[in-house]
Amino acid sequence: MKRSLLVLWLVAVGAAGVSSACTDGTAPAGVDASSSPDLVGVGQFTTVDVPGATATVLFAINDDGVAVGRYASAGVTHGFVRSAAGELSTIDFPGAGFTVAGAINNRGDIVGWYTLPTAPAVRHGFLLKDGAFTSFDPPGSIFTNVLGVNDRSEIVGRFCTRAPCAVPGSGDFHGFLLSDGQFTILDVPGSNETNAWKTNDRGETVGGFGVAGGDAALFLFRDGTFTTMALPDGKHVNEDTGGINALGDIVGQYCDASPCLTGGPNEHGFVLSNGLLTTIDIPGATVTGAFGINARRQVVGGYFDAAGVLHGYLLQP
Repeated sequence: MKRSLLVLWLVAVGAAGVSSACTDGTAPAGVDASSSPDLVGVGQFTTVDVPGATATVLFAINDDGVAVGRYASAGVTHGFVRSAAGELSTIDFPGAGFTVAGAINNRGDIVGWYTLPTAPAVRHGFLLKDGAFTSFDPPGSIFTNVLGVNDRSEIVGRFCTRAPCAVPGSGDFHGFLLSDGQFTILDVPGSNETNAWKTNDRGETVGGFGVAGGDAALFLFRDGTFTTMALPDGKHVNEDTGGINALGDIVGQYCDASPCLTGGPNEHGFVLSNGLLTTIDIPGATVTGAFGINARRQVVGGYFDAAGVLHGYLLQP
C-alpha cells in the first residue's frame, strides 16, 4: 500500500565526525562535511508484506529495484525476492529449516544465510547464482550472517566462533570479506566487535563496530584501510545491519540512547550523505530501520507498527 511521505526525510543539523585513528586521513567517498545533502524532500513509501506472513523485512535493493529479505510464516523463516513490479518469490536453501536473503547485486546474485533442522543454532552463508546454491563459512565460524555482495562478486558479512553467539553488539562477531575464494577477516583496530554490512562496486565496505564504553560507530574499509565515523550530535549507532550504494550514501539505524540493540525502543533509520544525516521515521511506527539503498536512492528496511508487527518497506525518493 502506497502512502504519501509525511516526515521521513528530516535533515539533522551538523556534519558526521570522521576519525583518522585508523585511516589514511582522507574522508571516504560520500562523506564531505562541506557538501549539502543531495536528497529529495518529498517521496513515497510502500509497505511490503508477504501474504500470510506474521513478519516481513527487506534488507537490500539493487539498481533495478529488485529487493530481498525475509518473512516468517507458520513459525518458519524464509527468504524472498520482490521484483521491481512488486512480485514476490520465496527462497529456501535446499533442506534448510530457516533461510534469509541478505543482499542482491545488479546481476541478480543473492547471498544470505540458513540453518539445517539438525543444527538450528548453527548458521551458514550461501550464494545463489544462476539458480545454483553454494554454501560457505569463514574458518571456524558457527554462526555466519552474509549481508552484502557487489557486482565484482565480493561478499561481506559477520561471523561468530564461540557458542552461544549473542546478538550483534554483544562483542561476539568479526566482519569478513570473501573475494576470489579468499577470506579477509575485518576487525576495526581497537574494537570489541566488527560487523561488515554491505560493499559497493568501488570496493567500499561499510559496517558498524563496538567501541570502548559499549557504544558503536561506523566504518568504511577500502584497499586495506579502515576509516571510522561517528554520527552527528552523539547519536548511537546500531551495529546490526545497514548498507551503502555506488554514490557512497550510507543507511543504517540509530537509537536515542545507548546501548542501541535491535528491537529496542526509540530506533530510527538514517541516511548519511555528503556528511549530513537524514532521519527516516515511518509514520505511526514505533521503530524504523534502514538496511539497503541503491544508486537511485531507493531505501528498503523494516518497521514495527503500534501492535508490534514487523513490516518491510520501500522508500521512493
